[in-house]
Amino acid sequence: MISPAISPGVSPAISPGVSPGAADALGMLAGVALDAIFADPRRGHPVALFGRAAAALEKRLYGDARANGAAHVAICVGSAALLGVAATRGRNPLARGAVSAAATWSVLGGTTLGREGAAMAAFLEAGDLAGARGRLSHLCGRDPSELQEAELARATVESIAENTSDAVVAPLVWGAVAGVPGLLAYRAVNTLDAMIGHRNARYGRFGWAAARLDDVANAVPARITGLLTVLAAPLAGGSAGRAAAVLRRDGHRHPSPNAGRCEAAFAGALDVTLGGTNVYGGRVEHRPEMGDGRKPEVRDIRRSVRLARAVGLAAAGLAVLTALRVGRGRA
Repeated sequence: MISPAISPGVSPAISPGVSPGAADALGMLAGVALDAIFADPRRGHPVALFGRAAAALEKRLYGDARANGAAHVAICVGSAALLGVAATRGRNPLARGAVSAAATWSVLGGTTLGREGAAMAAFLEAGDLAGARGRLSHLCGRDPSELQEAELARATVESIAENTSDAVVAPLVWGAVAGVPGLLAYRAVNTLDAMIGHRNARYGRFGWAAARLDDVANAVPARITGLLTVLAAPLAGGSAGRAAAVLRRDGHRHPSPNAGRCEAAFAGALDVTLGGTNVYGGRVEHRPEMGDGRKPEVRDIRRSVRLARAVGLAAAGLAVLTALRVGRGRA
């Protein structure tokens, strides 16, 4: 997953009289702004640090059994959530807002996602297939060695669609309803899925819990992403009606219970056809096609970046309003 860095010294302007819910909401808004300005750091990324800790724990707990994987997930995700609780408990609104801003920045990846999409478009516009193939690994695990321009464009659009949910909408949803613990726990779940949630000899059983928990954690955010994509379709030169129709018809056809909603909505919004044959580390997957339009072209990568940004901004506004409402309910 694509996600940025933590900076506890940055805080929104919050007065001591502001409620915890308002502090969380304003902190999230500040975190979104920090992501827009600074994106990911090159070194010391908190998610990378978490990944190293999770890998070290895996060496101690690994066994070819679901129970071992479930214990690994429980410790990793539970630790992330407890860190969030400890970081916010008893804090004054100013400090709580600063922690919320830092945590939001650390788990969001929208700006980096957009930059990677733009980089892929630039390589393909210049006819640099080798550069585009090398860059694709920043977005997905697909084998790019034999991909031509059209398939590279499709892979990029599909990755932007899925990661709009995973790297932007989902963390904001969990931050809105569960504060900093929700932000950190969600990113832990999603990171573990990327690390061990694979259907192969090593992780088929050990990674089962991570993969299933990621499905649960993304169920609602993916559907919110689909709906926001429908609403934002005109901003990318598309039709909301067509996006809604393709989402309803094709959203369930993807092997993932969640990614299909995002990809189908993007396919309809951009009037392209997504899906087809993909290769992951020598393993071939044949996925149903989604959408009725032409095959994606290089220009559709830039359109998908615009669409993803619009969805992210809408999700941020929705998350802030939800956090304020949840905070009032707790008061």
